[in-house]
Amino acid sequence: MVSGCTTLLICFAKSALGVVDSHRWVGPLIACCIGYVLSDLASGIYHWGIDNYGSAKTLVFGNQIDAFQHHHKHPWIITKSQFAKNHRILAGGVTFIVLPINLLCKDPTILAFIGAFSGCIMFSQQFHTWAHGTKNKLPKIVLALQDVGILVSRSQHVAHHRLPYNNNYCLVSGLWNNFLDGYKVFELLERIFFFIFGAQPRSWSGLDLEWTEEIETQSLCDSQY
Repeated sequence: MVSGCTTLLICFAKSALGVVDSHRWVGPLIACCIGYVLSDLASGIYHWGIDNYGSAKTLVFGNQIDAFQHHHKHPWIITKSQFAKNHRILAGGVTFIVLPINLLCKDPTILAFIGAFSGCIMFSQQFHTWAHGTKNKLPKIVLALQDVGILVSRSQHVAHHRLPYNNNYCLVSGLWNNFLDGYKVFELLERIFFFIFGAQPRSWSGLDLEWTEEIETQSLCDSQY
Protein backbone atom coordinates (compact mmCIF):
# COMPACT_ATOMS: atom_id res chain seq x y z
CA MET A 1 0.00 0.00 0.00
CA VAL A 2 2.84 2.38 0.88
CA SER A 3 4.59 1.67 -2.41
CA GLY A 4 1.42 2.42 -4.38
CA CYS A 5 0.80 5.73 -2.59
CA THR A 6 4.45 6.74 -2.96
CA THR A 7 4.35 5.96 -6.66
CA LEU A 8 1.25 8.12 -7.10
CA LEU A 9 2.80 11.00 -5.16
CA ILE A 10 5.89 10.88 -7.38
CA CYS A 11 3.68 10.88 -10.47
CA PHE A 12 1.66 13.90 -9.38
CA ALA A 13 4.74 15.73 -8.07
CA LYS A 14 6.54 15.37 -11.40
CA SER A 15 3.42 16.54 -13.21
CA ALA A 16 3.07 19.56 -10.90
CA LEU A 17 6.73 20.52 -11.35
CA GLY A 18 6.27 20.26 -15.11
CA VAL A 19 3.25 22.55 -14.92
CA VAL A 20 5.23 25.11 -12.89
CA ASP A 21 8.08 25.06 -15.39
CA SER A 22 5.87 25.26 -18.49
CA HIS A 23 3.12 27.50 -17.05
CA ARG A 24 0.62 25.26 -18.85
CA TRP A 25 -1.97 23.80 -16.52
CA VAL A 26 -5.02 23.36 -18.78
CA GLY A 27 -3.71 20.23 -20.50
CA PRO A 28 -2.81 18.40 -17.28
CA LEU A 29 -6.14 19.40 -15.70
CA ILE A 30 -8.09 18.02 -18.67
CA ALA A 31 -5.89 14.91 -18.58
CA CYS A 32 -6.81 14.36 -14.92
CA CYS A 33 -10.51 14.58 -15.78
CA ILE A 34 -10.12 12.13 -18.67
CA GLY A 35 -8.16 9.75 -16.42
CA TYR A 36 -10.93 9.88 -13.83
CA VAL A 37 -13.66 9.19 -16.41
CA LEU A 38 -11.78 6.33 -18.07
CA SER A 39 -10.87 4.76 -14.73
CA ASP A 40 -14.56 4.13 -14.12
CA LEU A 41 -14.84 2.34 -17.47
CA ALA A 42 -11.71 0.30 -16.73
CA SER A 43 -12.99 -0.67 -13.28
CA GLY A 44 -16.24 -1.90 -14.85
CA ILE A 45 -14.49 -3.98 -17.49
CA TYR A 46 -12.14 -5.52 -14.94
CA HIS A 47 -14.96 -6.18 -12.46
CA TRP A 48 -17.06 -7.82 -15.18
CA GLY A 49 -14.12 -10.02 -16.18
CA ILE A 50 -13.28 -11.35 -12.74
CA ASP A 51 -16.95 -11.74 -11.82
CA ASN A 52 -17.65 -13.92 -14.84
CA TYR A 53 -14.51 -15.77 -15.86
CA GLY A 54 -11.77 -17.82 -14.25
CA SER A 55 -11.45 -19.42 -10.84
CA ALA A 56 -9.28 -19.37 -7.76
CA LYS A 57 -6.73 -21.40 -9.75
CA THR A 58 -6.42 -18.83 -12.54
CA LEU A 59 -2.88 -17.52 -12.87
CA VAL A 60 -2.25 -13.98 -11.58
CA PHE A 61 -5.94 -13.13 -11.09
CA GLY A 62 -7.02 -16.21 -9.10
CA ASN A 63 -6.94 -14.59 -5.67
CA GLN A 64 -9.04 -11.64 -6.81
CA ILE A 65 -11.53 -13.87 -8.63
CA ASP A 66 -11.96 -15.95 -5.49
CA ALA A 67 -12.25 -12.83 -3.32
CA PHE A 68 -14.96 -11.31 -5.52
CA GLN A 69 -16.96 -14.55 -5.52
CA HIS A 70 -16.72 -14.58 -1.73
CA HIS A 71 -17.77 -10.93 -1.74
CA HIS A 72 -20.95 -11.77 -3.66
CA LYS A 73 -21.88 -14.30 -1.00
CA HIS A 74 -20.99 -12.05 1.94
CA PRO A 75 -20.87 -8.50 0.52
CA TRP A 76 -20.91 -6.56 3.77
CA ILE A 77 -17.69 -8.13 5.02
CA ILE A 78 -15.83 -5.65 2.81
CA THR A 79 -16.86 -2.85 5.18
CA LYS A 80 -15.07 -4.63 8.03
CA SER A 81 -11.85 -5.45 6.17
CA GLN A 82 -8.65 -3.55 6.86
CA PHE A 83 -7.87 -0.69 4.48
CA ALA A 84 -4.43 -2.06 3.56
CA LYS A 85 -5.81 -5.55 2.96
CA ASN A 86 -8.45 -4.23 0.57
CA HIS A 87 -5.91 -2.28 -1.47
CA ARG A 88 -2.68 -4.26 -1.43
CA ILE A 89 -3.19 -6.03 -4.78
CA LEU A 90 -4.19 -2.90 -6.69
CA ALA A 91 -1.43 -0.91 -4.99
CA GLY A 92 1.09 -3.50 -6.08
CA GLY A 93 -0.20 -3.34 -9.64
CA VAL A 94 0.04 0.46 -9.66
CA THR A 95 3.61 0.32 -8.37
CA PHE A 96 4.64 -2.26 -10.97
CA ILE A 97 3.11 -0.35 -13.91
CA VAL A 98 3.41 3.32 -12.96
CA LEU A 99 6.87 3.41 -11.36
CA PRO A 100 8.69 2.79 -14.68
CA ILE A 101 6.53 5.50 -16.29
CA ASN A 102 7.59 7.89 -13.52
CA LEU A 103 11.22 7.18 -14.31
CA LEU A 104 10.92 7.54 -18.08
CA CYS A 105 8.24 10.20 -18.63
CA LYS A 106 8.61 13.95 -18.11
CA ASP A 107 5.44 15.15 -19.84
CA PRO A 108 3.19 16.74 -17.18
CA THR A 109 0.02 16.03 -19.16
CA ILE A 110 0.77 12.33 -19.53
CA LEU A 111 1.80 12.08 -15.89
CA ALA A 112 -1.40 13.84 -14.81
CA PHE A 113 -3.49 11.33 -16.78
CA ILE A 114 -1.55 8.35 -15.44
CA GLY A 115 -1.76 9.65 -11.87
CA ALA A 116 -5.51 10.30 -11.96
CA PHE A 117 -6.32 7.05 -13.77
CA SER A 118 -4.15 4.78 -11.64
CA GLY A 119 -5.10 6.61 -8.43
CA CYS A 120 -8.80 6.08 -9.04
CA ILE A 121 -8.18 2.45 -9.92
CA MET A 122 -6.08 1.87 -6.81
CA PHE A 123 -8.68 3.43 -4.51
CA SER A 124 -11.67 1.94 -6.35
CA GLN A 125 -11.89 -0.70 -3.64
CA GLN A 126 -12.41 2.07 -1.09
CA PHE A 127 -15.13 3.62 -3.26
CA HIS A 128 -16.58 0.11 -3.49
CA THR A 129 -16.44 -0.25 0.29
CA TRP A 130 -18.25 3.05 0.78
CA ALA A 131 -20.92 1.89 -1.68
CA HIS A 132 -21.67 -0.90 0.80
CA GLY A 133 -21.70 1.39 3.82
CA THR A 134 -24.83 2.56 5.59
CA LYS A 135 -25.68 6.23 5.46
CA ASN A 136 -25.28 6.88 9.16
CA LYS A 137 -21.74 5.44 9.18
CA LEU A 138 -20.29 7.23 6.14
CA PRO A 139 -18.49 10.60 6.32
CA LYS A 140 -20.63 13.49 5.11
CA ILE A 141 -18.14 14.33 2.37
CA VAL A 142 -18.43 10.78 1.01
CA LEU A 143 -22.23 10.98 1.02
CA ALA A 144 -22.05 14.31 -0.81
CA LEU A 145 -19.68 12.90 -3.45
CA GLN A 146 -21.96 9.88 -3.91
CA ASP A 147 -25.04 12.08 -4.21
CA VAL A 148 -23.53 14.20 -7.00
CA GLY A 149 -22.17 11.16 -8.85
CA ILE A 150 -18.46 11.73 -8.32
CA LEU A 151 -18.26 8.44 -6.41
CA VAL A 152 -20.38 5.38 -7.14
CA SER A 153 -23.54 5.60 -5.05
CA ARG A 154 -24.85 3.04 -2.61
CA SER A 155 -28.20 2.76 -4.40
CA GLN A 156 -26.52 2.19 -7.75
CA HIS A 157 -24.14 -0.49 -6.53
CA VAL A 158 -26.83 -2.33 -4.58
CA ALA A 159 -28.38 -3.16 -7.97
CA HIS A 160 -25.24 -5.12 -8.84
CA HIS A 161 -25.95 -7.49 -5.96
CA ARG A 162 -29.50 -8.23 -7.06
CA LEU A 163 -30.92 -10.35 -9.84
CA PRO A 164 -29.78 -10.84 -12.54
CA TYR A 165 -26.30 -10.00 -11.13
CA ASN A 166 -25.03 -8.79 -14.52
CA ASN A 167 -25.11 -5.00 -14.39
CA ASN A 168 -23.68 -1.92 -12.63
CA TYR A 169 -20.11 -3.22 -12.67
CA CYS A 170 -18.32 0.16 -12.54
CA LEU A 171 -16.77 1.00 -9.17
CA VAL A 172 -15.32 4.52 -9.37
CA SER A 173 -18.21 6.85 -10.19
CA GLY A 174 -20.69 4.54 -11.91
CA LEU A 175 -20.75 7.04 -14.79
CA TRP A 176 -20.45 4.32 -17.43
CA ASN A 177 -23.03 1.94 -15.99
CA ASN A 178 -26.03 3.33 -17.88
CA PHE A 179 -24.18 3.21 -21.19
CA LEU A 180 -22.69 -0.27 -20.69
CA ASP A 181 -25.96 -1.75 -19.42
CA GLY A 182 -28.26 0.18 -21.74
CA TYR A 183 -26.38 -0.88 -24.86
CA LYS A 184 -25.76 -4.38 -23.46
CA VAL A 185 -22.02 -4.07 -24.08
CA PHE A 186 -21.05 -6.85 -21.71
CA GLU A 187 -23.76 -9.16 -23.04
CA LEU A 188 -22.30 -8.67 -26.52
CA LEU A 189 -18.78 -9.37 -25.27
CA GLU A 190 -20.00 -12.51 -23.50
CA ARG A 191 -21.53 -13.81 -26.72
CA ILE A 192 -18.36 -13.04 -28.65
CA PHE A 193 -16.21 -14.81 -26.04
CA PHE A 194 -18.53 -17.80 -26.05
CA PHE A 195 -18.52 -17.98 -29.85
CA ILE A 196 -14.72 -17.73 -30.10
CA PHE A 197 -13.50 -19.49 -26.96
CA GLY A 198 -16.53 -21.47 -25.80
CA ALA A 199 -16.25 -19.76 -22.40
CA GLN A 200 -19.59 -19.32 -20.66
CA PRO A 201 -19.79 -16.44 -18.16
CA ARG A 202 -21.09 -17.02 -14.66
CA SER A 203 -23.90 -14.53 -15.33
CA TRP A 204 -25.50 -17.09 -17.67
CA SER A 205 -25.78 -19.74 -14.96
CA GLY A 206 -28.72 -18.09 -13.23
CA LEU A 207 -29.21 -17.47 -9.53
CA ASP A 208 -26.53 -18.81 -7.22
CA LEU A 209 -28.46 -20.16 -4.24
CA GLU A 210 -25.64 -19.04 -1.96
CA TRP A 211 -26.43 -15.45 -2.90
CA THR A 212 -30.13 -15.56 -1.96
CA GLU A 213 -29.45 -14.66 1.67
CA GLU A 214 -27.95 -11.39 0.45
CA ILE A 215 -31.28 -10.28 -1.03
CA GLU A 216 -32.79 -10.31 2.46
CA THR A 217 -29.69 -8.73 4.00
CA GLN A 218 -29.73 -5.88 1.52
CA SER A 219 -33.39 -5.19 2.18
CA LEU A 220 -32.57 -4.74 5.86
CA CYS A 221 -29.57 -2.54 5.07
CA ASP A 222 -31.55 -0.45 2.58
CA SER A 223 -33.95 0.42 5.37
CA GLN A 224 -31.07 2.18 7.13
CA TYR A 225 -30.41 4.56 4.22
